[in-house]
Amino acid sequence: MDRLEPGNMLRNLIYPKSYRARRASSYQTDGRNQDYWVIPAGGESTIADLTGPGCISHIWMTVGSQDAFWPRRLVVRAYWDGELSPSVEVPLGDFFGCGHGIVREWESLPMAMSGPDGRDRSAFNCWLPMPFARAARLSVANEGANPCNLYFYVDYEQHTQPIEDALYFHATWRRENTCRGWAEAGISMGDADLNNRPNLSDEGNYLILDAQGRGSYIGCNLSIHNVNGGWWGEGDDMILVDGEGWPPSLHGTGSEDYFSHAYGMQDVRGLFNGTSVFQRNHEDWRGKWTVYRWHILDPVPFTSSLRVSIEHGHANCRSDDYASTAYWYQTEPHRAFEMMLPVEQRLPNPEGGG
Repeated sequence: MDRLEPGNMLRNLIYPKSYRARRASSYQTDGRNQDYWVIPAGGESTIADLTGPGCISHIWMTVGSQDAFWPRRLVVRAYWDGELSPSVEVPLGDFFGCGHGIVREWESLPMAMSGPDGRDRSAFNCWLPMPFARAARLSVANEGANPCNLYFYVDYEQHTQPIEDALYFHATWRRENTCRGWAEAGISMGDADLNNRPNLSDEGNYLILDAQGRGSYIGCNLSIHNVNGGWWGEGDDMILVDGEGWPPSLHGTGSEDYFSHAYGMQDVRGLFNGTSVFQRNHEDWRGKWTVYRWHILDPVPFTSSLRVSIEHGHANCRSDDYASTAYWYQTEPHRAFEMMLPVEQRLPNPEGGG
């Protein structure tokens, strides 16, 4: 097996590799320049059908579509070793870090989008490793009203034997539109009743991940549409490991704190945390936001189960539109995902309403 020096990816470049680099791409095989695949409306295309052992090392995509909010209309799926239930099932834009069916220029260590704000086109990149022992299949479904042009690379390593003890990559998406909060719209964070109301469980929280098996949670993005105004944060994160009761081993102090910000969300895009969608001219925190947190240096291991949730406002006081993508590695089989929402229920709400 390849020699690795943990925690130093640049140092690892000096060691010889025992795998062969391969790629599945949309290049036009007759040598001309129409280097894209057309996915018809209502169609789904397998973009990579790989035989193992191997490991996907990089995914790049860009899309040409006439549909509004096409990043929520396209769905990315991945299947490992012949499984029938996907281990990855996420709207394309949310998978690559931006919610609400929109595109923003942002970057982090494992994920990035390039393309100026205000344009509906971008390059999408993911460098999260995705090992497989026998086979890997990646597909993109187009649930829009028009055909789309998909350009893609799926770069992968071809190995002679499976990577020892490797866990499988997973990602899932969910949405609550809207979360059911108990407070009246526009309540101030200075309100004594709000701040003094206790929450001694995670039952009413917004659920990010509910996994079974052995693995490691490596992060999420969370998209919020705040239509009522007022600060939408202060929701504590709660991570329950291996069926433990409340309080969990990992209990946070507020939404902005979990995403490694403070006193609101800042207009930054860091290696491990930040805001990929930031409302720079917001009024009273209204509008659409996407925040992200990678547990790359601090993954959360679990041996039998993991539950990740966050309050929607303190003690679940707020009624906002929440959507999230969770990323993790685990053994198979994985717990079946919730059924993907129909495309009409994935699309963003108008700016002024829920």
